[in-house]
Amino acid sequence: MSRPWISTNLAISADGKISSVARRPSGWTSREDHARLLQLRESADALIVGRGTLESDRMTLTVPGKPVQPLRCVVSQTGRISADHPLFQKPGGPVHLLVTGGSTPDLPAEVTIHHGSLAGFLETLAMGLGVRHLHCEGGGQLIRALAELDAIDEFHVTLAGHALFGGMEAPTATGIGVDFLPASLDFALSHFEPRPDMGECFLSYRRAQ
Repeated sequence: MSRPWISTNLAISADGKISSVARRPSGWTSREDHARLLQLRESADALIVGRGTLESDRMTLTVPGKPVQPLRCVVSQTGRISADHPLFQKPGGPVHLLVTGGSTPDLPAEVTIHHGSLAGFLETLAMGLGVRHLHCEGGGQLIRALAELDAIDEFHVTLAGHALFGGMEAPTATGIGVDFLPASLDFALSHFEPRPDMGECFLSYRRAQ
């Protein structure tokens, strides 16, 4: 499968859970973590998120001060995104929506709609749109889908030791923890930055050679 080089980024609680809008609003980590989020976006040709994360965090997927903004990609089964969402209101890179179900959403004309699988969309980004570096910011279901394709090259995580979410059905970095991945994926620690003053630790892992 032809695809871009793919990195991911998200924050997890001390018990390995990711934020859920039903339990905790976005912005629950430090300002330094948010600054790191923006920094990680800078080298990407395209950003990608699942629709649930886009909606809950009201994301615009932009990089302040970057002359050429990355493509803004969203994955959704239905493609139902409100036309007044900030994504469509704030200037940025072209918006590409992957709809994995059979519906055809009614969205602003400037949105490019793709139908098909995540694997096919990754190939379109690489071969058709010239995307070399794709950066994913969640949610867990999308990161799991990338992991099932063995398509993650770098994994960034903020371990927020100041929070506990708990719950058997609370989402993790790879979605609801029901089944194991088809195979274990091997990564090597490439960056370790503890910030005890904030109760956080910034970690990066690269695909093991």
